[in-house]
Amino acid sequence: MEEPLLKIENLSIRYPGEENQVPALDQVSFSLNRGESLGLIGESGSGKTSLALALMGVSNAQAKITGEIFFQGIDQQGLSEKEKNRCRWSGMAMVFQNSLDVLNPVLTIYEQIYECLRSHTVLPPQEAHKKVIRLVEMVGLDSRVQKCYPHQLSGGMRQRVLLAMALSCDPALLIVDEPTSALDAVAKNEIGELLARLHREKKFSLLVISHEMNIVSLLTSKVMVLYAGQVMEEGMTQDVIKNPLHNYTRGLIYSSPALNPFRDLWGIPGEKEEDRGSGCPFFPRCSQRVSECRMRRPPLAYVSIERRVACNRGGIVTLLEGKNLSKVYRLKGREVAACQKCDLDIRAGEVAVLIGESGSGKTTLAGILAGSLCPDSGEVVFEGGKVQGNQVTRQKRGIQIIFQDPFSAVNEHFTVEQAVQEPLVIRKQEGKPGRRELTLKALTDVQLPCDDGFLKRRIHTLSGGQRQRVAIARSLVMEPKLLIADEISSMLDPSTQANILRLLKGLQNRQGFAMLYVTHDLALARKIADMVYVMHQGRIIEKGAPAQIFHRPSEDYTQKLINGSPISHLF
Repeated sequence: MEEPLLKIENLSIRYPGEENQVPALDQVSFSLNRGESLGLIGESGSGKTSLALALMGVSNAQAKITGEIFFQGIDQQGLSEKEKNRCRWSGMAMVFQNSLDVLNPVLTIYEQIYECLRSHTVLPPQEAHKKVIRLVEMVGLDSRVQKCYPHQLSGGMRQRVLLAMALSCDPALLIVDEPTSALDAVAKNEIGELLARLHREKKFSLLVISHEMNIVSLLTSKVMVLYAGQVMEEGMTQDVIKNPLHNYTRGLIYSSPALNPFRDLWGIPGEKEEDRGSGCPFFPRCSQRVSECRMRRPPLAYVSIERRVACNRGGIVTLLEGKNLSKVYRLKGREVAACQKCDLDIRAGEVAVLIGESGSGKTTLAGILAGSLCPDSGEVVFEGGKVQGNQVTRQKRGIQIIFQDPFSAVNEHFTVEQAVQEPLVIRKQEGKPGRRELTLKALTDVQLPCDDGFLKRRIHTLSGGQRQRVAIARSLVMEPKLLIADEISSMLDPSTQANILRLLKGLQNRQGFAMLYVTHDLALARKIADMVYVMHQGRIIEKGAPAQIFHRPSEDYTQKLINGSPISHLF
């Protein structure tokens, strides 16, 4: 078996801080074969550039680096500066992010590329001159550009110059750090296509550092996800993008406007904490964390072939499973099959949307999943336990359901305080001071007043939008892991509808609960869904990511549903 071109073993980097050393990388290991391409993705500060600088041997002089870096079988840590400098150009080269900072402002483009060749190759002057021209043309620039100074070129042109310099000594490994982040849309596309073409033609190994998912998708076959200096997930690029298995990876992908052009974008809540302790670094921001995660660092373990995830729970867990669910209503001597062998699952922190025409069985299926309706066959499993009756809706951190009609969902004679507190009173929990505190927090979360005057208002005096917010607050006091929302905005005016939906999605994003949203509004589904289920005549006929359902549906009915929607002209 051929030895990897690049092999990293337990690489750690610490920079000196004011009181203690801040870890930039923490025991990172991976390998890269000849001709392969690998993407590094993660938020700013995740350690991507620190890793690249360590590979090039140009880290901050005060950085403490431990672990092993083998390039072409040679331990880079044991090389002298002179030996590292030879390796940097003929072995590996890097295209840095800030072209104006990297290029010398007082030298022409020709002089800068020529200097690379004269310093790091044995080409005679005439051959070096010819190669400068070939390199400039190879990266798609007019040969006249070589006479220009950096400030006379556009950002995209300067990026091409840096690429020509990096490839001047025919390296075996090319590292590109955010190659397109500061460019306009046209230049981004051109640089991305140029890198892809050169990688195919020159067959060098490619390491791409970027937070732009479309560039990573275009240029790499494998991807590694970094958070706080640790690897959270790795696998084949297309597999990771289509089906992320770590909460952090999912947040990165769902935050990408290039991959989600029609959805509302929501970043990952919270900020990276420097004090990571001994547990999972993503613990403070994870929607499915358990107490074990605070103390135990998860190993990077295989969950399938060519897929590894660092999670104490084995990746994103399945919160709810509906298996082979059927329900038949008998009306005046005839049978109506509301649900027929329906299968549905919802993962932690996920927004699943159930769409279909009125009468397709959506509300019946939602009732079965919540436990308020008993199926004729099949079963519902919530967190590994079978759902029977309303036990999961009565418990904290269980399932809560918000109904369609805000005017009948809550007893109109209750005060606001009574309505929100009722689930806690029924369960005889918290005591009066605790219940009031939870009530005030829930009302604040849904952006309703918390003064005594509002708390004492009767429900029948509220507007439809206020009633729906009270219904949401009533669910939130139970701290649900899954919220089922059944057409909750269909009876509201457009402005109130938009406010309610944005509020609900914001709460879901911050608090991390999963949500099943039942609707016949396709435009709404496209904006909020992570997963879409299409229901027709009591059956779930199709499921998939929004891009698949709305752009490449496999069922004729789904296409008909889309064509009949007011947004059909957008697809």
